[in-house]
Amino acid sequence: MSVATGLLIVRLLIGTAMSAHGAQKLFGWFGGYGLKGTGGFLEGLGFRPGVTFAALAGLSEFAGGLLVGLGLLTPLGAAAVLSAMIVAAVSVHLQNGFFAMSNGIELPYLYGAAALALIISGGGGYSLDAQLGITFFSQAHFSIGLIVLAIVAALASLAVRRQPAAQTSAT
Repeated sequence: MSVATGLLIVRLLIGTAMSAHGAQKLFGWFGGYGLKGTGGFLEGLGFRPGVTFAALAGLSEFAGGLLVGLGLLTPLGAAAVLSAMIVAAVSVHLQNGFFAMSNGIELPYLYGAAALALIISGGGGYSLDAQLGITFFSQAHFSIGLIVLAIVAALASLAVRRQPAAQTSAT
């Protein structure tokens, strides 16, 4: 076995799972709620307009996962996944602790860790990047730049989130 084989396995498993996760948001596939349902959920978290944020999150996960799975522009796709996982971890899961059993950050943490590793390593020898000779992402400054971009994009999304409207009681 080789590093290229290991990266292929990680890319295929993470990429397909993340694409399916994004497809739940975008298209309502695999038991998902689609843009309208996901948008309503995100509105409840303070992301307004919810449908816009659902589309952005779904596109980051779906397209990012596809790129990762194919090994095409792998670090760019992985950066999209990393950004989405930071937002999910902070806005949905952090309050519940670490473990997935209590809806904690464990799952976005693991997806984010895999995405971070793929930003740094690239897609490996069995990727479309390798077959097409796409090598500029392998330079350290590109990896660092993509990591910074993913973090800044996530922080920007979290910064525009509003507190859910306070419920008033009728007296």
